Amino acid sequence: MYRKQMKLQRIFCIFALIAAACVFIYSLGMLTDLYDSLYPMMRNPDNLEETDVPGSIIYYDMQPFNHQLVISAIALILLAAFLFVTSTSSRRKYYAGNYVATCLNVAAEIGVSVWAHLQISSFKSQFINTVDFDALEMWSGIWETPALTKSSTFWFDIHYLVFALVLIAAVLLIVNVIWKRRLMQGEKALLAGKAVSA
Repeated sequence: MYRKQMKLQRIFCIFALIAAACVFIYSLGMLTDLYDSLYPMMRNPDNLEETDVPGSIIYYDMQPFNHQLVISAIALILLAAFLFVTSTSSRRKYYAGNYVATCLNVAAEIGVSVWAHLQISSFKSQFINTVDFDALEMWSGIWETPALTKSSTFWFDIHYLVFALVLIAAVLLIVNVIWKRRLMQGEKALLAGKAVSA
């Protein structure tokens, strides 16, 4: 049973690292469509009210969040790497460092997921409700830039998949710790029983 658990714990840790990398990739791409379509409509970076398309300021509104998301993604990657540094991915018995590494990862994964979901949902609502898509279509034709519509929400919607992976990673790490503790307790009881019988 230990062999199976140790094999899976390594997979769980790798999965946590992959999920964190997905957040990083997502953070780099999430403003792509807004940049291509809305940024050219902002005529004066010194006065964001001067725009051909009302609501296009969302591109600027999202930049601080996007910057924070990139930093959060890097933090998730480093925390996932910490699982390997502490041998949480390969150790037969867990010690304090392994529990700390797991707890930090789970807390960060849940925290970042909830925070990002709330922020992205709010920006999606702002995008749908404030951008003048008729003006955007007209000016996009003139400036030959991509014309977004109310249904152009791919980068907002894909966050459900990205952060679902992160939350799954958190659940797997929790399951791994519970499983590991049970195996350790079972082994300890077995050794104690053998010592008494001897």
